[in-house]
Amino acid sequence: MLKPSLFRDCIVALAAFAVIAVLPSIFPSKGLTDFVVRLAAFAIFATSLNILVGDGGMESFGHGLFFGLGCYSFGLLMQNFPYLTIPGAFALTILLSMLVGGVVGAICVRLNETYFAFLTLAFQMLLHSLIIAWTPITGGDQGLTGGIPRPAFLGIRLDNHYHLYLFSSGLMIVCLLAMYHIVQSPFGYTLRIIRDNASRAVFLGIDVFRMRLLAFVIAGGFGAVGGIIMSLFVSGAFPDFAYWTISGEAIFMIMLGGITVFFGPLVGAIMLLLLNDVVTKMTSHYGLVLGAIILLFALGLRKGLLDFIKDWSMDRRDGQASASARTAAKATTTAAPGIAPARAPGE
Repeated sequence: MLKPSLFRDCIVALAAFAVIAVLPSIFPSKGLTDFVVRLAAFAIFATSLNILVGDGGMESFGHGLFFGLGCYSFGLLMQNFPYLTIPGAFALTILLSMLVGGVVGAICVRLNETYFAFLTLAFQMLLHSLIIAWTPITGGDQGLTGGIPRPAFLGIRLDNHYHLYLFSSGLMIVCLLAMYHIVQSPFGYTLRIIRDNASRAVFLGIDVFRMRLLAFVIAGGFGAVGGIIMSLFVSGAFPDFAYWTISGEAIFMIMLGGITVFFGPLVGAIMLLLLNDVVTKMTSHYGLVLGAIILLFALGLRKGLLDFIKDWSMDRRDGQASASARTAAKATTTAAPGIAPARAPGE
């Protein structure tokens, strides 16, 4: 039997999917459907990274390892095994990514923040180097060419753009729902205890290494899903999907949207993709403009958009509560003027 909160969230998820499904009929634009497919890939990817950064306190600079691994593993499986179905390749890719996450995580999560960040980046660049060097398998710097076969399954034809749009949107909603309940579970609360004070967590009997490793593996599996969606979107895979900049984009998304609010990475992904689309049309100085906007958030708001809104609403609510308390105290004093204020013993 579903918990009430899970049942409620499933209803909200179905409503969101219904809205997304009818959007193309209201706004018949290929640009819109392409944007949503790209958003699905990056929203899942950035949110999976925030499990490490926001909840686990593990600043990973190499989370693009799993995005690139998802792209190439899924593409290679579909190209080289013609009898493999898309769900089968999907499951094998996630399994491979989680196994790699277990090996890499077992090495990295024992280290402190600085060494953890740069060692994850080193593993990502190792994958990128393998992709470039292993030309007979990966296509080298040309990427996987020839397209990715998309056999129909369960009535879904991913060679149809609308079906791909629905499939990607559905995956985004399902993955976000799953990650939300993971971070709201006892496991998620344990991660945040470790993030806040690892020494106290050890004193409480928590196996810090095992919890961090499990978070790393889970984040790696979800990160690969983002890569799979991107490989289906471009019908291939390219070395840029495993380059360090892809991890930087996910970090930018988290910075723009917010770390402490679950939907911050989703909002950040929307913002960054819109900036990419708008800025590249307006000017060739893409990096300069984007850097200025990132600086504006870093130096102006000093936090992500949803983090800022959350803190502002909390401060406003606290201010209203304090004002209400002062008003109530003043009304009580006015109603009973003859009552002297209480004195401390000995006064």
